[in-house]
Amino acid sequence: MAVEITDANFEEVVLKSDKPVLVDFWAEWCGPCRMVGPIVEELSGDYDGKAVVGKVNVDNNQEISVKYGIRNIPTLLIFKNGEVVDKQVGVAPKNVLAGKLDSHMA
Repeated sequence: MAVEITDANFEEVVLKSDKPVLVDFWAEWCGPCRMVGPIVEELSGDYDGKAVVGKVNVDNNQEISVKYGIRNIPTLLIFKNGEVVDKQVGVAPKNVLAGKLDSHMA
């Protein structure tokens, strides 16, 4: 299951991770976010132990959303070594997101 990422645990879960981290910025009222949600959940299972997959509710965690300039949701950011290394804005199929994540595995 995808990790719930908040303003409070963002540094620990994302920035200090020794694995790549896929972060889904979403909101409950966002239709496209509901389309991406199940894909993110599947990826969290597929990459268990290899990468961290988490979700940030932008309504409840505005500090992170502002820091990373999230203007449209869903936005998915991939972090590696505490830096943003890839980005997907809008809905994308699972194979596209998996490919982005795979390209940062090492």
